[in-house]
Amino acid sequence: MVRAVERGHEIGADALQVFSDNPATWHRRTAPPSELPAFRERLAAHGIGPVAIHAAYLVNLAGPDSNFWELSIQLLADELRNGPAFGATYVNVHTGSHRGAGVDAGTWRIADGIERSLAAAGDDPATPLVVLENSAGGGFGLGATIEELAGIAEAIAARGIDESRVGFCLDAAHAWGAGYDLSNPGVTDRLLEDFDREIGIHRLVLVHLNDSRSELGSRTDRHEHVAAGRIGEAGMAYLVCHPMLAHATYILETPGMDEGYDAINLQRVRDLAAGRPLAPLPPGALDVRSSRSRSAPPRTGDEPVA
Repeated sequence: MVRAVERGHEIGADALQVFSDNPATWHRRTAPPSELPAFRERLAAHGIGPVAIHAAYLVNLAGPDSNFWELSIQLLADELRNGPAFGATYVNVHTGSHRGAGVDAGTWRIADGIERSLAAAGDDPATPLVVLENSAGGGFGLGATIEELAGIAEAIAARGIDESRVGFCLDAAHAWGAGYDLSNPGVTDRLLEDFDREIGIHRLVLVHLNDSRSELGSRTDRHEHVAAGRIGEAGMAYLVCHPMLAHATYILETPGMDEGYDAINLQRVRDLAAGRPLAPLPPGALDVRSSRSRSAPPRTGDEPVA
């Protein structure tokens, strides 16, 4: 964990997203990591923040299976309880899959699950914000459209949960897979304007700045290096610099983070923001698989498709 902070500092990162535990298993460690104090100290020393915890991939609050749903609630509550020790501002979680039960049923299950998770996490004022991430829409994935996200927000509000406890994350690759052509500035404008009207742009606190290898509207999720995919240089630059997102924290989930491509992609983001031309990617860069694809668990048929 300490090395993760140092790596972030070395490449000039201002924020950090981490897993609090193994993202591919229900099992949770029985005690906090021994390096947490040093982790927090190095974050402060390097001025890195906010910190987001990405919830385990297994969490599916939208599904009809009662046992899986209960386990998901327990897992999300665990992430929220652990958040303050990590200095986390956010716990980012996928909206999940209704598994064929329907949008309405899945929406209400998500709202019930969020209510239960927050209650189980307790009333510590340092509890992180739950941040719901949009879906590409595959495998009955919920939250692929602004309308579905607004429905989830409305269902959560109907349970008396203050909006200050639940925010949203826009994953650019997911939005592309769901059919939002982010290579077109006009589409990006309409997406953000619709989000502002239906939910409130102030609640969009995270952006996963991922380009995509997928076809537009394919409902698949395959991340690509910044400005090297189908969204492209102009589309990614427009998203990076959009004034409606000036308050949001941008996180990279691009390929090859274990192979040094995190530094390359972060530099590409900074070049886009400054209007500088992008340097060519190293040879073989487009053959590198998504870091998220390598770390995601094998599917058994019950997990949500992100």
